[in-house]
Amino acid sequence: MGRGRYALYSVLAVIGFIAIWQLASASANPKLFPPPSQVLTSFWDLARSGTLGTAVGASLRRVLLGWLLGSVIAIPLGILAGTSRAARAIIDPFIHFFRFVPALALISLFILWFGVGESSKINLVAYAAGFIITVTTASGAASVPADKVNAARCLGATRLQVLRRVVIPSTVPSIFTGMRLALANAFLVIVAAEALATQSGIGYLIWNARNFFRTDQIFVGIICFGLLGFLGDRLWKLLGTRVLGRYMRASGGY
Repeated sequence: MGRGRYALYSVLAVIGFIAIWQLASASANPKLFPPPSQVLTSFWDLARSGTLGTAVGASLRRVLLGWLLGSVIAIPLGILAGTSRAARAIIDPFIHFFRFVPALALISLFILWFGVGESSKINLVAYAAGFIITVTTASGAASVPADKVNAARCLGATRLQVLRRVVIPSTVPSIFTGMRLALANAFLVIVAAEALATQSGIGYLIWNARNFFRTDQIFVGIICFGLLGFLGDRLWKLLGTRVLGRYMRASGGY
């Protein structure tokens, strides 16, 4: 009953926000601040023509491929940095330098290196996602209780068995959290990459609408990014609850 009540609060909050938006736009220039009804009409027109579906598909593919590529690289790197002091000493300077270099500052370089095709966008997303996952994974691997590791060694476990049966399961919540945070970063990066270096995707849709002063279409793009990010985050959280539940419970949640 309590969960349903809070869900109702969320729905009412969204309805209230739309109502306030409608009232606020009544006294504004619709070219600058379109009402929800105009945005909905634009949404329908773009969806019916197939433009919106194509843009959403392109952006979603780039985000998912880049996010997964970044995860595949970052997770082993983070576990290595969290379990080996020597590896941490080697990796740390680069991780803590490059994670402060914005991915947006590297767009031009990535275009020169990987071209204007899909590779530059996917690699840029992987770059943006990778550092967050590396840091959270390393933090999780380094904070595995020493008692667990020592107990496994006392029972005759090899270094590889300790890694597989103790360290990695204990690090799963940190990996999960890092990937969840990185997914948000992936959406932040792709909008700029698509605006500057492609002719497809939601970012391109927003940029093109700006050139033609179609503010309603800009709002459509913004809403699409928000909805995709929200749905992606909810699905990832649901996956963590259903599939990784035992690791999360063992760590006290996420």
